[in-house]
Amino acid sequence: MDVSRFHLFDLRVRLAQRLSAIALAGLVVLGTCLVLAFAGVLFFLWHSWQALTDGNPVETGLSSMGAVLCAYLGARLANMLFVSPPVPTGVRLPREAAAEFYELTDEIGRQLGADIVDHVWITGEPNASVLQRPRHGCLGRIETYLLVGLPLVHSVSRLQLAAVLAHEFAHLAVQRKGACRRGAHLRSWWLRVLDAVCEHVPLLESTVDRMLRRFYRDLLRLSRLEEFEADAHAAKLVGAGLLGETLVEVTLKERFLRQDYWPKVMAQSESLVRPTIRPYREMGLGVEAGFLRPKSMRAASESLVGEEDVTPFPYHPSLKQRLRALRVPLRAASFDRPSAARHYFAPLLPALASVFDRAWWHDARSGWRMEYRVARRRRREAAARRR
Repeated sequence: MDVSRFHLFDLRVRLAQRLSAIALAGLVVLGTCLVLAFAGVLFFLWHSWQALTDGNPVETGLSSMGAVLCAYLGARLANMLFVSPPVPTGVRLPREAAAEFYELTDEIGRQLGADIVDHVWITGEPNASVLQRPRHGCLGRIETYLLVGLPLVHSVSRLQLAAVLAHEFAHLAVQRKGACRRGAHLRSWWLRVLDAVCEHVPLLESTVDRMLRRFYRDLLRLSRLEEFEADAHAAKLVGAGLLGETLVEVTLKERFLRQDYWPKVMAQSESLVRPTIRPYREMGLGVEAGFLRPKSMRAASESLVGEEDVTPFPYHPSLKQRLRALRVPLRAASFDRPSAARHYFAPLLPALASVFDRAWWHDARSGWRMEYRVARRRRREAAARRR
């Protein structure tokens, strides 16, 4: 794919600039309302004091009520305007704990001309992403976080992980650099403000959605264009073949974990009060056992060929659309390679798995035990009927 001739990428720049301008205008309007509310508090307090010194109790009371009303309105506006972005969750990975992995990220970032990653976090999700957050909530220097899922590194090889990271760093190199980084921050800030407005004032939700329908639609268009552009730049670094193979591999492994692995883990709740299979501890072996090449991978790949060209995420192009843009076939890797988890994080895997298993059990425990009680009652009822 020739990035220089892909005119959709020029559309991405113009679309991002227009959406950032809309977000900035919205923030300025709300900020102006906040300043006016604060000025109203000062004005009514001054007027209340003047009325008090003039011996006019009625005007004093009315002015005091006006100050309270403006203060309440200002507090609500500030609460909606200064909504801090969510912080990354997971395990922060120090550089000294995975020096070779940091060398890989540094090299990919250097070749793509991306900004330096400030922090790397290991998460429990089957994907990788790059987040940028201001240091002080909504203000301050924008810091970059690389989030890498433990299920992902169990699912891909060392070269495939490099392809995933190349895609994520391409977002930084092309779409989140300089003024574009500030623009992306403004858009995400404005979306958080809109969510807060709809949450605090539900009566405005339908009106806001109707007024900003085109803004939301263009955000989806922008997100899809950014994915294609990141794929194109990553393909120039690692090769379109490897990137396409990685996209297929990640899709198949994510589906296996979601449709086969996790249901089997949760199926223990029908007979055990506590699980004997710890999902994150056994995940590496589970993925390896679930994909014995070449037969199982061939069958899994063929199942993707026959599926409709859709995606569960409207802001993400489908797998087939991304492969067509890269001009590569829908084909998984033809042989097994050691997982990236074993290559980069082998000494850390027991500790990481323990952290995520404890967090998973904390969230799943109540539902697990409820399911166990239901299954046990069913067994008792079935035994009673047999008698």
